[in-house]
Formats: sequence, C-alpha cells, structure tokens
Amino acid sequence: MDWTKVFLSILLLPLVAALVNMLFLRRNGTTAALVSITAAFFSMVLAMIALFKCTERYSVSFPWLSLGDFQASMGIYYNPMTATMLFVVTFVGFLIHVFSVGYMSDDPAKGRFFTGLSIFMFSMLGIVLADNLIMMFVFWELVGFSSYMLIAHYWNTEEARSACKKAFIMNRIGDFGMLLGIAWTYWHYKTVNLQALEVFSSQPGFVIHGGIALLLICGFIGKSAQFPLHTWLPDAMAGPTPVSALIHAATMVAAGIYFLCRIFCILDAQTLEVIVWLGSGMVVYAGICAFAQTDIKKILAYSTLSQLGYMAAAVGLGFPGLALFHTTTHAFFKALLFLGSGSVIHACHHEQDIFKMGGLFKKMPLTTALFAIGTIALCGVMFTSGYFSKDAIIEVAYFKNTPVFILLILGAFLTAGYMGRLFYVAFLGSPKSQNSEHAHESGFFMLVSLVVLAGMSLIGGYTQGWAPFARQLVSGELDTVHHQIVSLQAEGLFSVLGILPWAIGFAIALLFYGIGAKKDALQNHLPSVYSFVNQKLWFDEIYGFYVRNVQQRFADILNFCDVVLVGGLLVRGTAGLVGVVGMMARSLHVGNIHIYVYWFLAGLIIYWSFAMGYF
Repeated sequence: MDWTKVFLSILLLPLVAALVNMLFLRRNGTTAALVSITAAFFSMVLAMIALFKCTERYSVSFPWLSLGDFQASMGIYYNPMTATMLFVVTFVGFLIHVFSVGYMSDDPAKGRFFTGLSIFMFSMLGIVLADNLIMMFVFWELVGFSSYMLIAHYWNTEEARSACKKAFIMNRIGDFGMLLGIAWTYWHYKTVNLQALEVFSSQPGFVIHGGIALLLICGFIGKSAQFPLHTWLPDAMAGPTPVSALIHAATMVAAGIYFLCRIFCILDAQTLEVIVWLGSGMVVYAGICAFAQTDIKKILAYSTLSQLGYMAAAVGLGFPGLALFHTTTHAFFKALLFLGSGSVIHACHHEQDIFKMGGLFKKMPLTTALFAIGTIALCGVMFTSGYFSKDAIIEVAYFKNTPVFILLILGAFLTAGYMGRLFYVAFLGSPKSQNSEHAHESGFFMLVSLVVLAGMSLIGGYTQGWAPFARQLVSGELDTVHHQIVSLQAEGLFSVLGILPWAIGFAIALLFYGIGAKKDALQNHLPSVYSFVNQKLWFDEIYGFYVRNVQQRFADILNFCDVVLVGGLLVRGTAGLVGVVGMMARSLHVGNIHIYVYWFLAGLIIYWSFAMGYF
C-alpha cells in the first residue's frame, strides 16, 4: 500500500471539503455539512487502516523552501505516537461533525460553521503528521486561526468577539517563544527534523540545551492553556458547543501535549521539572475554580484544564506515553461530556446555568445516562477509561515525586466534587425554570454520537491493546509502573487510592449541595470562600491592569513617537524643509533682472565676509 498517498489523503480531504464549502456552498448549509462529514469520515477510515496495517515507522519529505544554506521541507513522520493521535483526532472529530448536524440545524450560518470545522481538522492533522518543527509551526498557527474563526461564530455577541480575540492573542504570546525556540534549535542542532533530533539525542555525549527546551514549551503553555496563559480557555465557551468539544477534547488543547511528547527527546531535566509543577499546580487550581462556576460548559472547561495538568505532569515525570494515553481516553469522555452538555443546552433553549435546570433525568433519560457515563470516566471510577490512564499517572507520581502525588490525588477528589455538584444540580431534583420544564430528548444525529462516545468512555482504557504498533507507545511505561507496584506489594494500596478520591468527592458533593439545589450552597454558606474562588487568583484582573496601565501607556508613547516624531518631524518636517528650499531656489529663476542683481550682491557680501574671516 502506498502510505504516502494514504497519509496525504487523510490530511487533504478536510482541506478539499473546506474549499468546496467556501467557494460553492456558503449559503447551502445542509450540503456543506454533508461534504464536511464525508471528508471527516474517509479521513477516519484511512486513519484506522493505517493504525492496524502500517506497523512500521514511516517517513517521507518534500522540498519546500530554500534560502541559501537553509532548507525547509514539508514531510510526514509516522510512528506509534502519530498512529494514536491520528485515530483520536479523526474518530472524535467525525463524531463531533455528526453531532453538529443536529445541534446547528437552525443556524443560518451553518455553511460557514462546517467550513471552519474542516479547516480545523486539516490544521490539526497537519500538526499530527508533521515531520519537522517548521511544518508543525505552520499548522500550529492554522489551528490558532481556525479556532479564532470558530469561537467567533456568533460574531454579533460581545462575548464571542472578546473570547476569540483573547484566545488568539494569548496563543500568539506562547507561539512567539516557540518560534524563537525553533530558530534556536536549527542554529544549535543544525536541523529541525523530528526524526533527526531523536537520532541525535540517542547518541553518546548528546547535550540538551535547556534554553531551547524552555522556549519550545512556551507553545505548549499557550495552546494547552497552562500557567500563566490559561485564562483564554474558559472564555472560549462563547463558541458553539461542538466547537467547545473540538477544542477541549481531541484537538487544539491536546496539540500542546502531543507537541511535548514529540520533542520529549530534547527536554532537559530542569524543563521537565517546570512542566511537572505547571501541570500538577493546574490540576488543583482548575479543580478549585470549577466550584464557583454555574455555566455547565465553563465547569467542563476547568475540568479540561485540570486533566491537561495530569497529562503535563506525566510528561514532566518522564512518562510521555502515559500522557498520550490519558490524552486518548480524555478525548472520549470529554467529547461525550461537552456534546452531552450541548444536548442539554439545545433541549433547554440555550440555557447554560445549572441552577436553572434540574429534573432533566425525567425529561432526557438517555442523555442523562450518557452524561453520567462521561462523569464517572472523568472521575476515574474503576474500569472506565479514565481509571486506566489517570490512575497510572497518579501511581507514577507516587514513586517519583511525593508532593506531586499529593496534588494529583487532591485533584482527583476535586474532580469528583465539582462533577457531582454539576450532575446532582442539573439532572436530578425538579425543574427550576420553564426552559428545563419543557426540555426534551435530542434527535438522532446528536444521540448517536453520544452513544458511541459513551461506549469508548467505558472501554477506551483497553484500546491501547487493540493495535500492537500503537501499543508500543505505552506498554513499556505501563509495565514499569506495574513492576514497581508488584515489587512493593502495593496492589491493595493503589486499589484503595483508586476508589477513595471519587467516592469521597461524590459523597461530599451530595451532602453539601444536595439533589436539585436551587442555589449554590458554597455561595450561601461560605460567601467569602466563594468570592475568593470566583476571582480565580485575579489573573484576568492582573492582565487587565497590565493592558490598561502598562501596555496601553507604552502604546501611547509609541503612537506619539510615530505621529509626532516620525510622521511629523522626520517625514512631514523633511518634506516641509525641502519645500521651503525649493521655494527659495525657485525665486532665483523668476526672469526679473532686479532679483538677479539682489542675489548677486548678496553673494558678493557673503563671499567677502568669508574672505575677510568673519565666519
């Protein structure tokens, strides 16, 4: 089989769909949806064929840019990491496309929406297949553009306009550091090819440059919304719910984790230490922030931040395979939760406040059951997909870094707490508004995606054994963890640790919030604590102060220099001076004999003054 054609087809099918939609189907949303779904389906089929049939590493490269001695290429590098992410992106992406048919059925700009989805899929697949850092950066920026476009789908609302700009700008901050890191990589290692970097790093005497590693992870910090560039992700909920699922589940934020795993060979010990503390800190921080949110999508957004923290912690602890394993299982249950929330929002006439829902179990029994499956998978209940991947990361932390282990266990407890709060309030009890009173079960296209994702959320932890080639990614790391547990005879301890956090979290949420609560118990009983948590450590306020009082002042100074000094003095002033000189010079040639005599006398006087030494 010609794998080059297969991989190029996987990459280019969404791009072709986007071009067809953009050029011919902008006002025909139904046909545009069909074109995008067809492209996503065939990309998924080809990715699954590659997952099971392409059992060896594969690379191919095409010349792209030549500047003197500098050569840049576009190429494909397929390894177990690529195989795993290709399956995740295409599989979850296809289901989100299908769900969108029902969710966006009444949207007048459906054609534009599906065009954006296809561009997003093309961009993300480019990141997954890229064989070098320059190509990865090109598609990295395309992901930023397409996310900007999709978050701004409801462009006539202030919330969406602000959110898309915030996401775009904050990602560009991280990407600037990443770009510097790529340039430094080429200067220091004489290559940006990922396979070549892997070969170099395995050679004796290879020295990792810490400055390069720190700059490169700036891209991860921006794209995966880690400290301190994390504030854009909750605001991105202003876009349509399928966009939230696409960004938060298998694509945009997962790109940062995938990038870390891709460059793991050139990450030094100090950089890994930075990553592990960024990740473990985010696990707890996001978990706490979720308790002050009432918007169902924003609660899930902070959940995503927390789970990204687990993945980052795994990379920082030296287990990139486990990080990508959790990325895979997280894609299933987080897509399920976001699309489940979309089903609820759609049924409740776009109501998103959980304290204005309630009683949805009776109105939407299937959606409720499917959402419950996503919830227990997220919380790591035994034998769900989240249990296998998240608990493996916690076990690694137990052996490698005790403070990080404590933070990850605390994060697991917080996850069960805020997800229990969401489920008890929104789905149980009695309806608390007219919107929830008249809620009804969603249609076929929405439910079929939820059912498939629910199945993967239950059995997704076993998927790492389905394809032997992809299994190489995590088998060694899982075996290492299992060997350490057995050698310490700690099976019982980890069985207890796998149950207590979510069991205690669910129980406390039930006791504190109750069934179908109409008001937030934390806000009622502990208003000062609620107010503190709701401030989210004042990151938005700090950034707002900086923009208003530092950046804006600096911009005003630059504007003054541009308008007054450059535009006024240097440009217009120079032009004015030349004009005056020209006027004076023109006066010498007016054809009047008297003027010529005056200038002649003036010249004599000046010459005589110089000759006499007066000047």
